Amino acid sequence: MHKIFVFGTLKEGFPNFKTNKGVRYRGDFETKQGYPLYLVGERFSPWLILQAGKGSPVKGQVFDVSDDILAQMDTLERITATDGYRKVSISVVCLESGDEINVLVYGKPPEMLNGAKVMQELAGEYLLEHAALYRSRMSD
Repeated sequence: MHKIFVFGTLKEGFPNFKTNKGVRYRGDFETKQGYPLYLVGERFSPWLILQAGKGSPVKGQVFDVSDDILAQMDTLERITATDGYRKVSISVVCLESGDEINVLVYGKPPEMLNGAKVMQELAGEYLLEHAALYRSRMSD
C-alpha cells in the first residue's frame, strides 16, 4: 500500500475522485512546507509546483492506495508524459493530531511554469469553487 496526498481533483467530492479508490485517512492534512499552487491553462488544472519553502502549506487529504489504484492515478496524472505530473515524496502534517507522515504527491517542476498560462494563484487550498472551473481532459 502507498500513502498519497491529494490536493486537487482527486480529493473526495472533486471531479476526478472516481479514479481515487483508496481508503481515506481520518482528518485533514497540509504539506509541512509551503508550495506554490496555481490553476493553469484553459482546463484550470490545479498545479502544485515542486518548490518547497515557497507559497503556502497546501491543504489536502491522504489515502492508502494499492499498486493498481496508484497505477490508475499515475495514468490520470500522465507521469510518463513530458508535460505530465511528477510523483515525489513529501511530508504532510495532520491538522487534528499534529502527526507528520511521508506521502506521495503529484506535482510539477518549476520549469513547467515557463510558458504556462496561469489563470489564478491559490492560497494553499483547492476548493469546490475552483473545481467548478476545471475541464477534464476526457471531455475534449
